[in-house]
Amino acid sequence: MAFPIQRPRRLRRNDTIRRMVRETLLSPDDFIYPLFVVEGRGVRKPIASMPGVFNLSIELAAEEARQAKSLGVPAVILFGIPQKKDERGSGAYDRDGVVQKAIREIKSAVPELAVIADVCLCEYTDHGHCGVIRGQEVSNDETLPLLARMAVTCAEAGADMVAPSDMMDGRVAAVRKALDEAKLEQVPILSYAAKYASGFYGPFREAAQSAPQFGDRRGYQMDPANAREALKEIALDLEEGADLVMVKPALAYLDVISKAKERWDVPIAAYNVSGEFAMVKAAAAAGWIDYTRVMMEILTSIKRAGADLILTYHALDAAKLL
Repeated sequence: MAFPIQRPRRLRRNDTIRRMVRETLLSPDDFIYPLFVVEGRGVRKPIASMPGVFNLSIELAAEEARQAKSLGVPAVILFGIPQKKDERGSGAYDRDGVVQKAIREIKSAVPELAVIADVCLCEYTDHGHCGVIRGQEVSNDETLPLLARMAVTCAEAGADMVAPSDMMDGRVAAVRKALDEAKLEQVPILSYAAKYASGFYGPFREAAQSAPQFGDRRGYQMDPANAREALKEIALDLEEGADLVMVKPALAYLDVISKAKERWDVPIAAYNVSGEFAMVKAAAAAGWIDYTRVMMEILTSIKRAGADLILTYHALDAAKLL
């Protein structure tokens, strides 16, 4: 039997050749670094389920943002934890709210860094849901004006981009209309278009203090079994004016990222969420995996699937390596 002419191993012989033919290249430019901001001064509170991640007071968040910029990471996304919460999440759209103040301070400290404001009410409501409650349900249409107000106040504070993550129907159109009416038509919208009702969000809810006080979010976040529905959600958000779209979580939904990239010629983001991060950290701490190798393999897989941008708590660690 003649030996095959093709020998794919020729291109795997050493690191230099492997680098030359590598199909997927990671860069710090691919990353968006999430930050959790709180009121007060000098606050650096560890998040137990997310080693190396902290609740940060605004001036320390600005220092963290400066470090991200120094490592080549182009953007941060901000989540705010207010001192007081109420049933309508009024701290979310307060012009002097924690996120609005953080935006101003970070843009002042690091003007070249892009600051993205996550737009949702869950961190600001006393019930932990992403909108106004009527009975035991989230009222979709009553929530839209509040999300729009939050987007406007964040953009007025200097946010370079707003990212509605609530999964209310029609929220992208409401946000776009409000921004345009406020003469903020140049502010792009990064829509959490396909956000699944996932078990991978647990550590985030500790960090953001946003766990629902009753029920769950399956009435508005997507069923993990559905992929065609995700494409419908993305199409609707693009029709309503989204400039970029996101799939969340990333690892369990690489197929959705790939389908979206094949269908639309728009930037696709993916959120490498808290539970994915925590699993890697925990396994590495137990000595079961090589943290650096697994981290880079995961991030490469997300980009290989089609993500142009990756929201990840690994951003600084990965940027240092790159």
